[in-house]
Amino acid sequence: MWYNYCVMETDKTISVNRKARHEYSIQETMEAGIVLSGTEIKSIRAGKVSLAQSYARPERGELWLLNAHIAPYDKGNRYNHDPERPRKLLMHRDEIADLGGALVKGLTLVPLRLYLKKGRAKLELGLGRGKKLYDKRETLAKRQADRDIERTLKTRRAKA
Repeated sequence: MWYNYCVMETDKTISVNRKARHEYSIQETMEAGIVLSGTEIKSIRAGKVSLAQSYARPERGELWLLNAHIAPYDKGNRYNHDPERPRKLLMHRDEIADLGGALVKGLTLVPLRLYLKKGRAKLELGLGRGKKLYDKRETLAKRQADRDIERTLKTRRAKA
């Protein structure tokens, strides 16, 4: 008998911007494709990507990723790419227009993670507002309190 199996395509996370959720309170997330050149996809698949200090900005109806570092491919030749060049992001025109209006209100577009989906590089962007120092302290204190509660619950379960 012939059976058709549905194969679930899983996303392979390449890089995560861990500081983004610490520095910004993320209100909304969205997905964007990336225009790559030459050997950049090979470096991405090798995991040689850093999203720290990177951000996205709309310019003349297009969305651009700035300050993202994709290391040159080791086995590349003289036509290797520039590691910190601006990269165009692919989103629908109306989505970019909506983002432009949100960015005027003091929000920032921060890359949260870079992943492969069906063999193509995708970027998860977060629309967020920068946290103040007291907000960061409050988040850390809440996380520590949650850890303490979990720790005490585990010890009580182990005794019972």
